[in-house]
Amino acid sequence: MPYVNVQITKGASREQKAEIVEDITGSLERVFGKKPEYTHVVIQEIEEEDWGFAGKLTDDWKKSES
Repeated sequence: MPYVNVQITKGASREQKAEIVEDITGSLERVFGKKPEYTHVVIQEIEEEDWGFAGKLTDDWKKSES
């Protein structure tokens, strides 16, 4: 039973989430032969102030890039 956890910053639409779940499920079926009915994809949306990279919180990084 595949379990995929996708973590992204908040802001994706429902349609975008549905598309990525379909794509990931399809890839697991095509590449590994996993049955879609046993594949779980969890999307976790994280506030930009709770995600950091390049030594900064994401919201601060975005401000500095503007």
